[in-house]
Order: sequence, then structure tokens, then C-alpha cells
Amino acid sequence: MTGFWETPSSRERDGTTRLRRAAGLSTGLPFLAWLMAEVVADYSGTRLALALLALVAYIVLYYAVGLIQANFLAPLPPLGMVMFAAFAVLTLALPVAFGTRWLGLPIYLAIICALTLPWRYATWGALGSSAACGAQAALIGEIDAEVVVQVTLSAFALSIMLLGFRHSRVLVVRLRRAQADVRRLAATEERLRIARDLHDLLGHSLSLIVLKSEVARRLAGRSPERVPKEIADIEAVARKALADVRAAVSGYRSRDLAEELDSARAVLAAAGVEPTVRTSGTPLPETVDGLFGWAVREGVTNVVRHSRASHCKITVAREGDRATLEIRDDGTPPDTFVAGNGLTGLSERLAGAGGSVDAGPLPGGGFRLAVRAPLTAGSPG
Repeated sequence: MTGFWETPSSRERDGTTRLRRAAGLSTGLPFLAWLMAEVVADYSGTRLALALLALVAYIVLYYAVGLIQANFLAPLPPLGMVMFAAFAVLTLALPVAFGTRWLGLPIYLAIICALTLPWRYATWGALGSSAACGAQAALIGEIDAEVVVQVTLSAFALSIMLLGFRHSRVLVVRLRRAQADVRRLAATEERLRIARDLHDLLGHSLSLIVLKSEVARRLAGRSPERVPKEIADIEAVARKALADVRAAVSGYRSRDLAEELDSARAVLAAAGVEPTVRTSGTPLPETVDGLFGWAVREGVTNVVRHSRASHCKITVAREGDRATLEIRDDGTPPDTFVAGNGLTGLSERLAGAGGSVDAGPLPGGGFRLAVRAPLTAGSPG
């Protein structure tokens, strides 16, 4: 979160927040201006100088404490806490020192409490500031009880209003943070999707290009007339791979299961592996069809790369409300099986659609990849 709040746009928002807070704080200036006019008119000598100095210091602290925070979620810094304490002392002391005209000052302390204190203390600070009006009037003893109640309720009502304002601004700040998190997560998910797609697309296509190149090299000395056909096949595969990569990056690539099964037959045959493909039931829903297309591409690529098999059987079937795909070969399984990036990406796709992947060596030799997905699966990631 720190990096987000250090961006230029965030600094601009902090400046806008301070301007709004300054405008809100300025709503209390008429009373302070009236108080200053009363001080100038009625006081004189040392008392006038002290009152003006105290009032100017009070106004400066009022704005300084109210504006020192970068935003409503930030705590008061140590300097802000010192200024807040000085402001509270002046609020409680000035009415006692200079008389009843100053009894409205706790309203400003209630405002500052509502805008700056941590949430667990802000309400109590506002209540305490409101109660300070009554306590000061009791100490001074020169004001009607009705006026005391009015000032106390005014302080409390204003503080509650500002607490609501602060809460709304906090929600806005948190919403902006959440939006930034969503953008980052979306970008991360998109990078993961592209990485999975490129791995599956290029792994499959490059494997076929390697196989076709080996065939062309072997035919160069024995049957040179067949070499141009193999080179043409290599060119076609490369062009298709390029188109697939462009489509995957754009997000429009659709993995059609029928096309992938046809491609699997060609790849397996080129690698010297006898393919057997069996499908049963009605066509699969589009989402499941796409998921199984990815699975066929990944499974056949692994058979060609790692299995050294002579036969590979691919079966697609329905089982109630679920569809299953199984790819089984008779090759030599690894001594220690660890799922690579392709199988991990495939598992993530199926998990996102409510399906599952089961892969591992078979007893007696060979390898099996089984994929299951509900027929109502959501869109794959």
C-alpha cells in the first residue's frame, strides 16, 4: 500500500483533502472574528495584548492540528499530538482566564477531535469537548443554564456531523485503495494467463517444429523429394503458432477440442506414436470444450517430449453432469514425478471452473492424465 500512496496522483488527492478540510475548518471563523473584535473593543493594555496573542495562537493551532494529517486514515504525527495537547489546554484555559465571551471555544476542540483523533477516541473526545462547555460555565458562574445547554448541544451536534463527514471520506480513501488493489490483481492475473497460454501454445508448436525438422533432416539423404513437404509443414506450424500467440495475448484465442484432437493425431504420428482417439456423447459446452482443448494440447506435448511411448490413447466422455478427458500412454514414466509449469497452469484453469486434474505414472509403466469438469463450468482463467 505504501507505493500506492506515494504516487503523484495520490499526493494531489491529499492536497485536495487538505483544501476541503481547510474549508470545513473555516466555517468557524465568524465566531473567532467576532471574538477578536470584542477583544479589541473591550480590552486594553496588557490584557488586550495577552488576549490577542492567545487568540492568534489558538487560530494557528486550530488550523495546524486540523491540516497536519495527509488523510483521514493517517495517525497524528508526534508534532501533531503536541499541538493537539496545546490546543486542548488553550481551549480549557482561555474561557477561565478571559471570561464568558470565550465559552464557545470547546466547539472548536470538538471539531478537531472529530477530524483528527483515532476512531476509538474521536467520539469520546467530541463528548468530552461538549461537556467542557458546561464545566467551564460552572467554574465561571456567570451564564444562564439555558445558554450552557445550547452551547453544549451545538458542540455535540457539530462534532457528530463532522464524524459522519470523516467517515464518508475514509470510505472514499478505502475505496480508492481497493480499486488500486483490484487493478494490480487484474494485471497479475492477466500476466499469469498470458504466461500459461504462451507456455502451452509454444511448447506444443515448437515440439512439432522440432519433430518435423528431424524428419526433414533424415529425409535429406534418402528421399530429398519429400523434404520440401516437411519444410512446408514446418512453415505452416510456425505461422499458426505465431497467429495463436497473437490471439492469446489479445485474449481471443479459443481452444476448440476437435481441432486440438486433429492436431494431436498429427503431432503423435510425426513423433512415431500411434494415436487412438475416442469420443462419446453429445458435443461439450463451449467452456468445457475449451478447457479440454487446453488439456489435450498440454498432455500430448508431454507425451511427445518425455514419454518415449509407442502408443497414446485419448478418451473424451460424459459421466452424468461431468465430462472427463483421459490421455494414457505406454511410455517410460519418470522415476520421480513433479508437475511442471504446464500441468500447474492446467490445474489452475480447471480449479477456476470447478474441475480437477489427476496426473501421474501408471502401475506397470506408462503415464495417465485425467481431467474432469462439470458441464456447467464457468469460464476458464
